[in-house]
Amino acid sequence: MVLPSEHFIIALLPIAAYAVIRDQRLPSLQLLAVAFFGSQFPDLVDKPLAYELSLIPSGRVFMHSLPFALPLAIAVVAYGIWTERARLGGAFAFAHLSHLVADNQQLLPPNPRVSPDLLWPLQPPVARSAIPNWAGAGSVNLHLWTAFSVVVLALAAYVLVADLRTQLEV
Repeated sequence: MVLPSEHFIIALLPIAAYAVIRDQRLPSLQLLAVAFFGSQFPDLVDKPLAYELSLIPSGRVFMHSLPFALPLAIAVVAYGIWTERARLGGAFAFAHLSHLVADNQQLLPPNPRVSPDLLWPLQPPVARSAIPNWAGAGSVNLHLWTAFSVVVLALAAYVLVADLRTQLEV
């Protein structure tokens, strides 16, 4: 299991290295925030949908799945290019996709293979417990994660709508 902080570190190191090499300075706070959000995004969406609402079969499908993650990444990069913020769009896409690789370490050598989770709904997901091991007593950690997810996703939606309005007014 990869922890949220580890997902962020895995995404941040290449993004920060690119910024330092290209710009000769540390990445901006905006780039760090986008990388953080992208690195957490699959879990912010999938864990509540699976474990609180039972809308998807596992906390590692939907935004953890390439049929959904790749079109989203392309859309985010396209939006970044359209708004002249390609680096931010690329950082989100890279961070989101790095989350999938980190969760599916069998993609890496020496014997790489694609997990069925990455291809959901085209393939059935890996069977997992209905309650994750990190849920805690009375599922308190799960409820806290869901509340955190709702707040973060609501803030992100607000920022996106405000940005869309600004972009469409220009």
